[in-house]
Amino acid sequence: MMSSAFSPVYFTDENALGLGKLLRRSGRDDIVYPGHEDLPEVPLGARDVEWMQVAGARGFIVLTRDRRIRTRPAELAAYREFGVCSVWIGAKRDLRAQDQVELFLKHEDRIRRAAAQLGAGPWALVLGLSGLRQIALREG
Repeated sequence: MMSSAFSPVYFTDENALGLGKLLRRSGRDDIVYPGHEDLPEVPLGARDVEWMQVAGARGFIVLTRDRRIRTRPAELAAYREFGVCSVWIGAKRDLRAQDQVELFLKHEDRIRRAAAQLGAGPWALVLGLSGLRQIALREG
């Protein structure tokens, strides 16, 4: 059973910047992204391995649309080294930022339960139109 005290903070990378900004504008204070004033150590344009170190250290759940981030050698090593926890938002077609928001909100309770169950990273989930599933972090 999930503790009601579990309250993750989400980090949207630049590939999901629109998602992060829309959620923040809707009044959410548990969302940060590159260039956000609450996260000065991650400016816009930060390399993946730079923000991954911050996200892992802070225990953020990364929301991304970058499907290759989990397979590129440097990023995969950073996932493991920094204990990154992420949710890849993917669908057969590219989703507009508002569609990403709706998909995230529809499944947020499931994401929170999965995150509480999985604990410290590294781990990765895929969120698609059909729901949420865990994936392996593996080479190529």
